[in-house]
Amino acid sequence: MSRTVRIGVDVGGTFTDLLLHDPARNLTWPGKLPSTPHAPNEAITAGIARLLAETATPAGDVAGVVHGTTLVTNTLLERTGAVVGLLTTRGFRDTLEMAREIRFDTTDLLARPADPLVPRHLCRGVRGRIAADGTELEPLDEAEVLAQVRELLDRGVEAVAVALLHSYRDDKHERRVQELLAREHPALPVTVSSAVAPVIGEYERASTACLNAYVQPLVVRYLDALRGDLLAMGIGAPLHVMLSGGGVTSLEEAKAFPFRLLESGPAAGAIAAAAVARRLGEPDVVSFDMGGTTAKIAIVGGGEPRRKHDFEAGRVDKFKPGSGLPFRLTVVDMIEIGSGGGSIAAPDPLGLLKVGPRSAGSVPGPVAYGRGGDHPTVTDADLVLGYLDPAAFLGGEMVLRTAEVHKAVDREVAGPLGLDRVGAASGIVEVATASMAAAARMHLSEHGRDPADFALVAFGGAGPVHAYGLAKQLKMSRVIVPMRAGVMSAYGFLVAAPTVDQARSLPSALAGVEWDRVAAVYDEMAAHATAVLRPDRPDLVRIRRSVDMRYVGQGFEIEIGLPGTDVARTDVERLHRAFEETYRATFGRSLDGPAEVVNWRLSAQLPGHDIPMGCAPVAGDPRRGVREVWLPGHGRLRATVWDRYRLRPGMEITGPAVFEERESSCCFGPECRIRVDRDLTLLVDLAR
Repeated sequence: MSRTVRIGVDVGGTFTDLLLHDPARNLTWPGKLPSTPHAPNEAITAGIARLLAETATPAGDVAGVVHGTTLVTNTLLERTGAVVGLLTTRGFRDTLEMAREIRFDTTDLLARPADPLVPRHLCRGVRGRIAADGTELEPLDEAEVLAQVRELLDRGVEAVAVALLHSYRDDKHERRVQELLAREHPALPVTVSSAVAPVIGEYERASTACLNAYVQPLVVRYLDALRGDLLAMGIGAPLHVMLSGGGVTSLEEAKAFPFRLLESGPAAGAIAAAAVARRLGEPDVVSFDMGGTTAKIAIVGGGEPRRKHDFEAGRVDKFKPGSGLPFRLTVVDMIEIGSGGGSIAAPDPLGLLKVGPRSAGSVPGPVAYGRGGDHPTVTDADLVLGYLDPAAFLGGEMVLRTAEVHKAVDREVAGPLGLDRVGAASGIVEVATASMAAAARMHLSEHGRDPADFALVAFGGAGPVHAYGLAKQLKMSRVIVPMRAGVMSAYGFLVAAPTVDQARSLPSALAGVEWDRVAAVYDEMAAHATAVLRPDRPDLVRIRRSVDMRYVGQGFEIEIGLPGTDVARTDVERLHRAFEETYRATFGRSLDGPAEVVNWRLSAQLPGHDIPMGCAPVAGDPRRGVREVWLPGHGRLRATVWDRYRLRPGMEITGPAVFEERESSCCFGPECRIRVDRDLTLLVDLAR
């Protein structure tokens, strides 16, 4: 019997979400349990064991596990990675310290950017020089390389990053350094910049290499331990990992290039929202993923989330570009803010109510969870306002502590601000919603888009709860709440396609491109991508080519799809027109002057999986009763409570209404018209 079961696992800051899919049995089964931050593997293995037991699935029937992790992000933010040494070209050891030589805040004289991952005393220059055209100006001093590394090891270095000048044009010096260190120090993790980011941009390339070296030892230990746990459970199937760009990769690739997992978890939500949009035929949606710790907002157009090829992480000030560390990697373009169900609410010294970014996480968690938390959170406010049923949370497994929540809200917020309990709770929700709305407006305005032109796809444990209030603030007229919205990120892991993204720098004026040479570069990238994907049928590999272009003299590029399939015979005029059209759409105008190509990109992808999220309706009356809720713009109302599992496709419901399922709930006002789609997705139209 062939194995058909696949499991997606998303480890969040508060909950670990799981989804099991077996097409042979037409079975899709969710799971959700509190995360175990001290040992994430514990929640993963416990959740998988539970899924297998609840679905009567033998461990040997599992064909694959797809995992997303915040380990790289947490390691970077908490600065708990390896001690890294950097080898660079002599005379350039200060690259990380000099950075881009700009101030991210010109009005703050005390503003300091994020500290480099490698301190200056662990950055060493070595003799040897490659010119910008790829010729060798000075041979590599191999003796100096070994001497510098020995000294770095004496200073406690645990991993080495190598970023030599112009290695994107010719990487022979970096490859030689890697060979030398593999021979002399075989157990030493070594990252060369030409392997992780073979593109122009000395500082960004070095920063990316340092990140990979910084997180690699920890990620390798984690993934090896997880693989061992799965084997101990009897699951011998491949373990795949979500990439920051929304694809999935093999365990071996994830261990070799862990920097690509930086946005692993958040990317899955956008991929899931894109899958929902495609199934519904919705051209443009905003993905709204609100969990226990953060809220993530992304644009999905034409059934695909926007992607970008540079990313800044670890910002000193979250909303100020330049205050963090830049990395060259493909990521889903989204904005993430510290507004989640576990975000803590409290008055600031000026008596103003603040919500987040401090989070109660999963331990101790919101007061309602009864796990030791004593500061009111957004989830606690949701309970006060009637959005959550204390006896039905997580299907009744976790009974929420209403009395303790009331005391905490009164003590920490209502009393100090002179409000009643409901006023305090509504204030918490309104502040959190306003923060998310401001972030969404900013993100969409950066792309010249109006939120009112989009439908809102809400998911995550807290996303549906706050979708109505967010849509009203953004003046959006439609909200989509998929079935099993609380575990949608795990769904994203299962529908994501195996992907390899590559780039090469070969700067040239558009009029002077050597197209035969470019075609050879693309052939090399395609061959490497196919080798990584290892497809059973090579004809199923979908290749997408694009270029990073700019006007001559500019410092930043925009990505343009490369027309045609025969690179050597590219229509230059057509490519130039596409560049000008995209430039005009991005900046509102085009310029006079020649254009140039900086980077050549290739994305290779195997088909993803089409997995239904719905379930067969359960027999019985879907009405659970009526309860009082507080809704923005309406105040207190009595709303009908509906059991989502008992709804019927085609039903039309008028608010106020509360819809409950095991992993989440949502609430809509009296001006809303709700239609139940064929897979029990809720399609909500708001009167403007």
